[in-house]
Amino acid sequence: MIGAPDWRDLKMWRTQQILNFAETERIEMNQKVKIELENMKFYAYHGHYEIEQLVGNHFMVQLMVESDNTRATETDRLKDALDYQKLYQIIKEEMDIPSHLLEHVAKRICDRIGHEFESVTGLKIKISKLNPPLGGEMQQVSITLER
Repeated sequence: MIGAPDWRDLKMWRTQQILNFAETERIEMNQKVKIELENMKFYAYHGHYEIEQLVGNHFMVQLMVESDNTRATETDRLKDALDYQKLYQIIKEEMDIPSHLLEHVAKRICDRIGHEFESVTGLKIKISKLNPPLGGEMQQVSITLER
């Protein structure tokens, strides 16, 4: 006669199956990471009016990038992550190019980030012109572009 099953062995087997499943799911799950570069200040020459392109103005930029950084969270290596310095450099370079519209500057920045970082799954950029010359006192005017 075959003895009754040992429930402890069955419980251990089931626990191992659950752990194996959890490990498989952990590897296959993407981890969304949001990286924010905040309050970047630039002096640039953006604006519709000729005086804005001659005299320039102060601008603030906020960037939020969403990325699949699963590999970086495991390896702790910069080559597997979004390089904040590179993100900043892209923004700086695009802010240095005079433009009539902030919308155009934002699009250029988004295009470059999307092209240079394959892991980016979403981004949001806000560009603010401080003390805009609108004929009255105003702290800032801003545009936001989101993809």
